[in-house]
Amino acid sequence: MWLAEDADTRIYILGSMHALPRGTDWDDGAVGAAIEAADELVMELSPTQLDAAADTFRRLAPRSAPLAIDARLTGKALMGYRALEASGRPLNGDGLDDWAVMVLVGQRIAQNAKLSPEEGVEAQLTERFETAGKPVAGLERAREQLMLFETLDPATQRMLLIRAAEEADTATRDVLALTAAWSRGDVAALEKVVNEDIDAVPAARKAIITDRNHRWTKWAARRMERPGTVLMAVGAGHLVGEDGVPALLEARGVRVRRVQ
Repeated sequence: MWLAEDADTRIYILGSMHALPRGTDWDDGAVGAAIEAADELVMELSPTQLDAAADTFRRLAPRSAPLAIDARLTGKALMGYRALEASGRPLNGDGLDDWAVMVLVGQRIAQNAKLSPEEGVEAQLTERFETAGKPVAGLERAREQLMLFETLDPATQRMLLIRAAEEADTATRDVLALTAAWSRGDVAALEKVVNEDIDAVPAARKAIITDRNHRWTKWAARRMERPGTVLMAVGAGHLVGEDGVPALLEARGVRVRRVQ
């Protein structure tokens, strides 16, 4: 977690995990103090938009014409996809766009690692802020967020799907290692994983990471012009490295320091 501040404004910038194992301890120390101090919570999606995400996915995900997964994936990628299917309900990817199949692959991996969105940072923060009667807002809309994937060119979508399926055999272990790195605040480990994963697909990095970081940085810089204390919780991968939100804010002249 980082703190951007000036004379009358504080924005705590918390790197979140959208799904976590039950019982994960993450809201003590400075994080707990920030939750208590904040007047408002701002996340990637507001609670209303989070609720709308599943329906939006169902509207955007279908292909105009089915295409068998066997025609999209071969070798290790196809084996990984079939192994994930065998671990639960069929993914029924034939009728979906490549990006949507990738999303389902990621969800299945999280399920197999026993990570739950209900235990994730956003769900827990939303409950606490709403119980306290504090406002909860979002930086994006569900459709806007999913359209980042929908509008990727076909080659980039296919590359993302292939990489996700190829790594399925080690994905459960890897996602648990990532969660552990986040839990201990290991920024270097997080940055390494994020960079290795997304740098292999530059077009995806620009759309999914870099451009959004710049938009959120502009929002935070504008919010610094008004007094108050804000907790801004976004995916941890958006906060690390030279194009992470804290670094981009600092480059704009905002005073930023890591506080936990």
